[in-house]
Amino acid sequence: MLAIWEKSRIFVAPLQLVMRFIAIIPARYASTRFPGKPLADIGGQTMIERVYRRVNAVFENLCVATDDERIEQVVKAFGGTVAMTSEAHRSGTDRVGEALDTIERTTGERFDVAVNVQGDEPFVAEEHLVKIRALFDDPAIEIATLVKPFADGEDIFNPNSPKVVLDGYGNALMFSRSAIPHLRGVPPEEWSSKHTYLKHIGLYAYRADTLRAITQLPQGELERAESLEQLRWLENGYRIRTALTASETVAVDTPEDLQRVLAMLDEKIKKA
Repeated sequence: MLAIWEKSRIFVAPLQLVMRFIAIIPARYASTRFPGKPLADIGGQTMIERVYRRVNAVFENLCVATDDERIEQVVKAFGGTVAMTSEAHRSGTDRVGEALDTIERTTGERFDVAVNVQGDEPFVAEEHLVKIRALFDDPAIEIATLVKPFADGEDIFNPNSPKVVLDGYGNALMFSRSAIPHLRGVPPEEWSSKHTYLKHIGLYAYRADTLRAITQLPQGELERAESLEQLRWLENGYRIRTALTASETVAVDTPEDLQRVLAMLDEKIKKA
């Protein structure tokens, strides 16, 4: 306890403990649409190395969580930390949960928050990492993620861009692949001009105890219907706090996506 002297009175205030964060980057080799994509070359670096180095600019503690020895070897070769995990995980969250347990068991260290960074986003924004970290200044936060307004002309009906609606405190009420909310009496082609639709950015962070709890939950009806794992957490009463960002993410899901990323890198080099 810390004693503070003020106007002849002594106040006793609790010491503020430093939160310990670890960023974990799940990376699978056996992607259906793009096998081996974490090892794809992007301007002379593998995609997983690019992600790792960008995350390391914000988080001192980080590691790659993988089930493949080829990825393990590449990460170790560039000096990164890696945790080997099961091949049976259904989601990145489950892989992150196992990696956290492995790291804490082998190092003896303990972490308050684990940040799940997608391993297929080679240009993950520092702003995103800083914002999701800052949400845990609130001790009530259990799970955090990011949202972004759809840009003008962007297709809000694209099922590959999950939508989210929030309560007045920034907590997620619902995620859906459909455009939500439904604007009754308004032609669908006018929805974007009548309402600000929010896109979910798939970066998550969880308090360590919460992460361990949600990885034990069975799938629920909403998750099965939408194929969105975060609905399992909402169905079980967990709150997901969001932060708003204006910057976009660039995910590599297919070889065609990789070509777009390479073109973006060339453009950045030309402007430098």
